[in-house]
Amino acid sequence: MLWGECLANAKIIGSSSSALRRMMAGGVAGASVDLILFPLDTIKTRLQSPQGFYKAGGFRGIYAGVPSAAIGSFPNAAAFFLTYEYVKWCLYTDSSSYLMPVKHMLAASAGEVIPFSLVQFPLWEFLKALWSWRQEHVVDSWQSAVCGAFAGGFAAAVTTPLDVAKTRIMLAKAGSSVAGGNVLSALRGVWQSQGLAGLFSGVFPRMASISLGGFIFLGAYDQTRCLLLQVGREGS
Repeated sequence: MLWGECLANAKIIGSSSSALRRMMAGGVAGASVDLILFPLDTIKTRLQSPQGFYKAGGFRGIYAGVPSAAIGSFPNAAAFFLTYEYVKWCLYTDSSSYLMPVKHMLAASAGEVIPFSLVQFPLWEFLKALWSWRQEHVVDSWQSAVCGAFAGGFAAAVTTPLDVAKTRIMLAKAGSSVAGGNVLSALRGVWQSQGLAGLFSGVFPRMASISLGGFIFLGAYDQTRCLLLQVGREGS
């Protein structure tokens, strides 16, 4: 993030209207991405199932549960972005500081404590800052979306083994060692039975889904936030 944008955030973060804009933008982004990508996530989960894709359900019922997922995503995404932006402001540093990635990691972890966010959000912020520096002005919403797609795809690839382990734990038979929730045990089991290919099973659908998700989620967030800011200025 550029120095001027950081200063702007520092000035307005405390206002209730700013907080409401972030919550609304985050909610819209969360609902949008679930409405579009829920079926792809279902397919990815079935690809990672130890039963095999078709025995796990194949393409049957991939749209089941989409509306409820989108409704549930709105408040979760709203809370995430409100927390993320607030923690970024609290940890405000010079945009040239080497501590910027650490700040973004801490902000992402405050909003959602998962390894994926720790990779995606610092990379998203870095790519936006780099693009802004190259063109000498802050990125547009579509450019933020492109940065989100690249960041999401990279984060998806490097965290695929953890996602495979999570899927195996969820689908494990009750009473088995994997069902106990030990991630290392699940990873070891996949490695022993399927090797490296097993650890990265479903990596390409996951990358495609999350890249598209990053494009929609982060692009929709920036675009909605800008629109709400513009409406607020015109109404004042």
